Amino acid sequence: MKTRSLLPFVVPLTVALLAAVLYANGKSASPAFPRVQLETSQGKIVIELYPEKAPLSVENFLKYVNDGFYDGLIFHRVVPGFVVQGGGYTPDFKPRQVRAPIKLEAQNGLSNARGTVAMARTGNPNSATSQFFINLVDNTQLDTLGGGYAVFGRVVSGLEVADAIAKLKLGPQGGPREAPVEGVVIKKARLLK
Repeated sequence: MKTRSLLPFVVPLTVALLAAVLYANGKSASPAFPRVQLETSQGKIVIELYPEKAPLSVENFLKYVNDGFYDGLIFHRVVPGFVVQGGGYTPDFKPRQVRAPIKLEAQNGLSNARGTVAMARTGNPNSATSQFFINLVDNTQLDTLGGGYAVFGRVVSGLEVADAIAKLKLGPQGGPREAPVEGVVIKKARLLK
């Protein structure tokens, strides 16, 4: 009687099990996480959102995206070696009308590491509205500073665009000291299907 090799069955099963283990340990991105693309005048940035960790922040961000709120706004605060921040001002530094602030979700298990995206706010921990920032470096001090800054996503494509924005010449020509002289416009923000 001839015996058949189990190799054709074992290899695919092993690969499937390894993929399942990596996914369970968070080593690969899930296609279930929503993604938003920011088409900027410097290039495209794709942000993966984590609604299970920061449901209020993600819902808030997506409402602004779906309303077209971010279209035409700029990255108005650039601090090289720290963050690039946007979502509040037009190129002539006029603020847009925002919705009510949301509750802080800083203690959600996500850290302000390089490439993560967090809600910007004032000194009041529960004051975040439309503004967000991309961490250019590991800013773990922001996890707890003044109550913390809520991470709700991470850049999965286009982090080099944020790095390029941080290298632009900064104000004050008509704008704040931390704004790029040549405005970086969010041409369109959209939810990717």
